[in-house]
Amino acid sequence: MPRNPIAASGDVVTVDFAGAMGMKRRPAVVISSPLYHAHRPDVILAIVTSQTNIPLTPTDYLLQDWATAGLRCPSLFRCYFGMSPAAAIRVIGHLSDRDLQAVRNCIRGALA
Repeated sequence: MPRNPIAASGDVVTVDFAGAMGMKRRPAVVISSPLYHAHRPDVILAIVTSQTNIPLTPTDYLLQDWATAGLRCPSLFRCYFGMSPAAAIRVIGHLSDRDLQAVRNCIRGALA
């Protein structure tokens, strides 16, 4: 039976994310699809960082509409993936169409 997701692809959320320096509550972008959400209890995420001074790679993207996405400062999308139970995330916003398209291009480049 399909599940009702609490988040959709392109939503900006906060979540306890395991990173190189341990667990940290941080923003992330939901990248899993409605098809995935219909059959799984978790969501696939990629991190968002406010460290915009780091060198960009071809799979990073400087968000243009960060404020309307619910973020507090200029932020960078990174193709650093993780998963979380849907119940453990909190939606704070949604990417603009142009940012979502650029993020999807980064993901395609990372996974091709």
